[in-house]
Amino acid sequence: MTGPKEACGVVGAQSTTLEVVDDLWHAMLALQHRGQEGNGIFTFNGSRFYHQKVLGLIGELDSYRSLHGTCGIGHIRYSTTGSSPLDQSKQGDRSQQTAENSLQPFFLHYPKGGIALCHNGNLVNYVALRQELTRHERFLSSDCDAEVILSYLVKELSETRDFEKAVSRSMAALEGAYSAVVITGERELVAFRDPHGFRPLCYGRAEGMTLFASESVGLDSVGAELISDVKPGEMIIVNSKGDVERKSVAPCKRVAHCMFEYVYFSRPDSVIDGGEVYPARIRLGQELAAVYETDAEVVVPIPDTARPAAEGIARMTGMEISEGLIKNRYVGRTFIMPGQSRREDSVALKLNPVKSVLKDRKVVLVDDSIVRGTTSRKIVNLVRAAGPKSIEFWVTCPPIVSPCFYGIDISTHEELIAATKTVPEIEKTLNADRVCYQTLDGLVNALGFDRNELCMACLTGEYPTPLAQSIADKMRSQMGEGDKRRYWERELPS
Repeated sequence: MTGPKEACGVVGAQSTTLEVVDDLWHAMLALQHRGQEGNGIFTFNGSRFYHQKVLGLIGELDSYRSLHGTCGIGHIRYSTTGSSPLDQSKQGDRSQQTAENSLQPFFLHYPKGGIALCHNGNLVNYVALRQELTRHERFLSSDCDAEVILSYLVKELSETRDFEKAVSRSMAALEGAYSAVVITGERELVAFRDPHGFRPLCYGRAEGMTLFASESVGLDSVGAELISDVKPGEMIIVNSKGDVERKSVAPCKRVAHCMFEYVYFSRPDSVIDGGEVYPARIRLGQELAAVYETDAEVVVPIPDTARPAAEGIARMTGMEISEGLIKNRYVGRTFIMPGQSRREDSVALKLNPVKSVLKDRKVVLVDDSIVRGTTSRKIVNLVRAAGPKSIEFWVTCPPIVSPCFYGIDISTHEELIAATKTVPEIEKTLNADRVCYQTLDGLVNALGFDRNELCMACLTGEYPTPLAQSIADKMRSQMGEGDKRRYWERELPS
């Protein structure tokens, strides 16, 4: 609830005989937590493409049943590169149709009888690629980086006439995070993942069907068996007969899985890159309890992501764990609401304290992260009004001190409370008696990966790709100048 904003979820399905829209819909619904701004589906029935793009949450299944075809892809949107389609739709000079057109998937009529693509992630070199495509007289209808990926892929396909070479050459040009799914007018379903494997993408099979999804819960929702993850730098092609071909098309010099997928983004019942999310979150709580001593009486998770961590703390300390904050489940996830004011206004609507749990007691509040601190302060004040003796704020993620360029909407150093304040200053800002952050070692131990297999750039300022490092260093040197624009907004012509 207080975490950063994340970019999107993708699904893809190919069947030898059955229409796939029902399976796409169920998988997308399982991934709804990854974005609320909009959703889109493209399908192909062997002779024509069908598509639908909708602002906001996924609608009723019947409203998608006109999308015929035995292969298709779907996308759940939260904006990182590009403006919010929900905000666009409310501007007088931008129609709702224009806003819907900015949603993924994107489509081009050639080659291969048409190609539709969507992805999860964020391109670091979006501006340079956009300018290159413009120089080659390729029209771009939106400011979404998925359209840039599709246009670049089509450019390479037009030159090579070979999908493997086109994806390989595209990957050599793209810097950043992209887990993409594609369908073509030749009834191919294609998935590929950037060479660092920043964002997750998994592969599974059901009877007569092959599926891809950002998280394994997307496969679970349609009864598919998880086969494996799409490997970093890998492309998987599924043809109209259901035959699967896997190819490594880009060298993986260093895996860099996003640690936030385990800390916050993914559903706790997901398995991503071989790691189970729920046990990892329990271990995050245990790692905190191993570092910090406390005389608190009750552990209270901030719903919902922090519940396993609170359970881990309770196991280690013997403290009572109670639901001291009750969530209104009819209010959307705060972190993916566009605009800080909307995030702040939603806190009181979304959470209500249980006074019998909190009053006259020493409380440990547990959350997954502190980004800007504004929402965390509002939650602490909600709890404070219930009359506890003291409030400790334990955080399963280490301090976030640097922007992310790989699919999390953390734009500048200035907006990050840990980049500009000490822990005592953060305690005062949050109105908490004590703030206890996860350590880097504790994070690595809990997630079960080697340190060099994780992207922790937002925690360390050390980036896996060179342009991201250069941009971050430049932005750090300009701290205090008051420029709050995202990095690509500073480079694009006004």
